[in-house]
Amino acid sequence: MQKVTMPSVDLSGRLAVVTGASSGLGLGLATRLAASGAEVLLAVRDREKGEAALSRLRDAVPGAAASLRALDLASLASVDALVKDLDAEGRPVNLLINNAGVMAPATRHTTADGLELQWGTNYVGHAALTLGLLPLLRAGQARVTTMTSSSARQARIDWDDLQSEKKYSAVRSYGQSKLANLLFAIELDRRSRAAGWGIVSNAAHPGTTMTGLYAAGPNLGRDKPAPHEAIFTRLHRWGVLVHSVEDGLQPALYAATSPDAHGGRLYGPDGVGQFTGGPAELKLYRPARDAGTAARLWDLTVAR
Repeated sequence: MQKVTMPSVDLSGRLAVVTGASSGLGLGLATRLAASGAEVLLAVRDREKGEAALSRLRDAVPGAAASLRALDLASLASVDALVKDLDAEGRPVNLLINNAGVMAPATRHTTADGLELQWGTNYVGHAALTLGLLPLLRAGQARVTTMTSSSARQARIDWDDLQSEKKYSAVRSYGQSKLANLLFAIELDRRSRAAGWGIVSNAAHPGTTMTGLYAAGPNLGRDKPAPHEAIFTRLHRWGVLVHSVEDGLQPALYAATSPDAHGGRLYGPDGVGQFTGGPAELKLYRPARDAGTAARLWDLTVAR
């Protein structure tokens, strides 16, 4: 683990796309990018929440160049529609932050395409978006930062049950989707370097950050509210194992914008257990070090 320092970066003239930018880490990252001069496209599922987020960003950064784009990562048709819109606009994309996600629904849910919700949203939707934007990312010599999780440390890809149809575990399925995000980020960088695409791809995780993630996912499929949000709110208030959005976004912001952040690397908090702390370059998790697994996942994904 190597602690890093966030430099002041001028992103004037850069076009950035941030998924899940209607709240939490996504909105925080979009705001910081706009404050550094980037034009930011907030890719959001809920238009009303997106409008509120855009208003908050413009209040924080007067004169910011920012706009909304519709994106539901649980629908490949929605992903394809955004790709087509951006392709029609023809502007190179310089930054892509694959941030949106869903965590630990109590029962198994599926996307519009019949995929297990966490696998389909966290991994497949983001992979499809990145691959669809590949020409624009290459044209923009882009930095692509994909959000993973420390849960990837204990995860594995279950090739015989990618959709958790045989057995569903909220935590196991989440970990698998986040390991897939990490593997994809590393493989994208490997292929970019081999083919000379000019794309720098890395991954980051925010530690345990106080966002709506702990309410939205765990409450799916429940008659009564899950305890997650109340527990993490209490821990955050006590300053134990949970940190703020501003702290949680630092690793991804560093990975996406610092000239000292490299491709094929993982960034996250430097504290005990990687729950909280300042941004640092982390040792790549063991399940993500197998190039064969990453290549197999890539081939399976591009064949969709």
